[in-house]
Amino acid sequence: METERLHKILAARGVASRRACEEIILAGRVSVDGRIIREVGTKVPPGADIRVDGRPLVQPRLAYYILNKPRGYVTTLSDDRGRKSVGDILKRLRTRVYPVGRLDVDTEGLLLVTNDGELTNILTHPKFKVEKTYLVTVRGRMEAEALATLRQGVRLKEAKVSAWVKVIRATRVTTRIELTISQGYNRQVRRMCVAVGHEVKRIERVRFGPLSVRGLPSGGFRMLTRQEVDSLKALSQGVVAAAVDPPAPPKKREVKVARRKRNTR
Repeated sequence: METERLHKILAARGVASRRACEEIILAGRVSVDGRIIREVGTKVPPGADIRVDGRPLVQPRLAYYILNKPRGYVTTLSDDRGRKSVGDILKRLRTRVYPVGRLDVDTEGLLLVTNDGELTNILTHPKFKVEKTYLVTVRGRMEAEALATLRQGVRLKEAKVSAWVKVIRATRVTTRIELTISQGYNRQVRRMCVAVGHEVKRIERVRFGPLSVRGLPSGGFRMLTRQEVDSLKALSQGVVAAAVDPPAPPKKREVKVARRKRNTR
């Protein structure tokens, strides 16, 4: 009889990401056939009665959304400190979804949310090297030496990281750059810029893998198209997904106004 690891089953059912599911198991919140499980590596046979917090595990309808996170919102579904969160924006959704990765409170832009735990694991796992592109405004003019250092690699405490960088606009006061990375360390973009001598004024993530936030207003969200979902899943097979243009906005309805006939009498 083929068995499967419990945390993978939970993630596939949309409970949370694999890492979060491991924490849920360690906390003793999961039972299998009436027995509390606290070991992450536990394997479960097909048809087992799996419950989380006493509630049976069900197969949810998978949902995929893209959100343009505003600045000042934390990337959580709720916040015990009373701060604004992306959960406040998504509360209209009937399906419970979870952020893929994290944007810090002062970073705005593209955030993917889904209940597909397997896809979340793929998109956040370092080996798949999903590229993220940011528009970054820093203080001061970023000179050629700093740009070269970003491209060649900056030493952070986790690892040496590099970026693809292009200058969009530069003045004596500020520089605006487009920066692409394939890692996902905490506040990585800010720390890289500080490492080359530039304080960050604004960061906006405009692309995540093949997805673009173009056309989506701040605080807005929409469901992904089938083409966008397929392009994300292609990453798990080692396929470099081509950029997918966001769907065109619906055309405004044309309202025809009938002309009044003149009274010729």
